[in-house]
Amino acid sequence: MKLAIIGAGQRGMIYAKYAYEEAGAQIVAVVDLNKEKRDIACADFNIPADMAFSDSKDFFALGKVADAIVLATMDRDHYAQAMAAMDLGYDILLEKPISPNVKECIEIRNKAKEKGCTVVVCHVLRYTKFFSEIKRIIDSGELGRVITIQHAENVGNFHMAHSFVRGNWRNSDLSSPIIMQKSCHDMDILLWLVGSNCKRISSFGNLSFFKPENAPAGSAERCLDCPVADKCRFDGKKAYLPICGQWPATVLTEDQTEEGILKALREGPYGRCVFRCDNNVCDNQVTDIEFENGVTATFHLSGLTNKMHRTIKVMCENGDIYGDDSEDFITVTKYSPNYLYEGEVRKVPVNSEEGFHGGGDYRLTLDFLNALENKDKQVETKSGIELSVESHLMAYAAEQSRVSGEVYYMDKLRKG
Repeated sequence: MKLAIIGAGQRGMIYAKYAYEEAGAQIVAVVDLNKEKRDIACADFNIPADMAFSDSKDFFALGKVADAIVLATMDRDHYAQAMAAMDLGYDILLEKPISPNVKECIEIRNKAKEKGCTVVVCHVLRYTKFFSEIKRIIDSGELGRVITIQHAENVGNFHMAHSFVRGNWRNSDLSSPIIMQKSCHDMDILLWLVGSNCKRISSFGNLSFFKPENAPAGSAERCLDCPVADKCRFDGKKAYLPICGQWPATVLTEDQTEEGILKALREGPYGRCVFRCDNNVCDNQVTDIEFENGVTATFHLSGLTNKMHRTIKVMCENGDIYGDDSEDFITVTKYSPNYLYEGEVRKVPVNSEEGFHGGGDYRLTLDFLNALENKDKQVETKSGIELSVESHLMAYAAEQSRVSGEVYYMDKLRKG
């Protein structure tokens, strides 16, 4: 199996390394604007220098030189690159979001069907043991029908500051609204658990904290120049120096020494005051959802939490399922007849594998490669493009509802 990487950032390299190290795939080309990243990919995967490109157009000009591509560039680049790749017959492992533009999402789906290309979207939560076990319990029917779900994505205040205030996804005009970029995962997992498309959706949220009026008195434009940095938890030195060599410090620079980190803070975007950036995405958002089968759900995204984790409570006819994906178990409760009896309660182990997203990235990559190897048998994946477009329609509708203040009906959106 031959693969090419378009976008050699963290996500693209994770998938490529699993394919290379665990499945024996050959990585034959790399495309990235950043020469350091291209050089690292070439060294890691033995890619010849003449197969490293700064522009995807130069790569596509070669014709089809691999079986598939790992496409992990910025959100607004996906459409043109995916369409060009499918015109050449490439199968694609596509980082989410498919595109911030729902028309482009639909066109990518239609092109995949027209060309017979396998396009798998990186909705890695479907591949985690945590959500897979919740899905198994729901589908077993032991608790009856699902009635309603409470779901939350707790982004982590430091992750919010890094990715959505200082980082690549800070401004929806440059990338995507946060509910599309970050939480299309969560729209997708709700669709999967409920087993029904969305009927209508409403959403509320804003940018409440990370804005100029909340900057500490006497603070400066940049952390290294700031006289009150010692009192600020978002100080770049506090955020990145203690975790040199680990995410998200590795995003700042390839030079993971103290000198390298300080240079990046002095010169790059991650040294800016979090209250004085050009960010415009929400730092909190709540969404109410009704599905076509009558199930209701609430989704709460918050950038002001102490750690990164997701929590979920699935309430069924005869019991409920509660889980926190930072723990190694979920709790299943069968309802009691009165308040003196707590009901039948059991803890179900969901030990995560090593790696990102509790092993979800690893299993996603293997699922994609398995689908390619068995393409003649039309093996379905858990997150093919046909299944994944609906979550993006939901995220788009939620953002439209947030901006307009109106309930958004999905039939209207699907009909264009």
